[in-house]
Amino acid sequence: MTEPTYEPMEHEEKLAWMLETHGWGIEPVAPSDQKDLRPAYSYTFGLEALVGHPEIVIFGLAPVAARGLLDLIVNHLRLGGTLPIGEPFTGLLDSDQLSVLLNIDIDQFEEYFPTLNQIYGDQEWRVCQFLWPHRDGAFPWDEGWPEQLRYAQPVIGNW
Repeated sequence: MTEPTYEPMEHEEKLAWMLETHGWGIEPVAPSDQKDLRPAYSYTFGLEALVGHPEIVIFGLAPVAARGLLDLIVNHLRLGGTLPIGEPFTGLLDSDQLSVLLNIDIDQFEEYFPTLNQIYGDQEWRVCQFLWPHRDGAFPWDEGWPEQLRYAQPVIGNW
């Protein structure tokens, strides 16, 4: 029996393949080192062109979990749905748990999203942060938010 062969794609090839195949993609980012402490996160690329929606970043979830949630969001948007930005909403998470999308100041956080400069070039782009609640419904700004999750889901979006 012969071993299957696998030739890894270059990063640019992977981006182009995701855009060609799905119309959008996800870029996972590993956590930073101790010097510039930042948790792992994943963000979309291609949503502006696909559905006219800002790109979305999610902190604190494994890439596979972020992908599942982002697939749900993108399918909702592709079917003509909308999501409010800057106010809590239900409908995406189980048990009617709230979620929130917040606009991000690109001038302040552009370095978090290097792939977006590659994808959009000179075109303007936007990003929203998707915030998920703790299982008890608390968000990072709530008093009940667990201290051990403060690093996992920083709030970089604006109310």
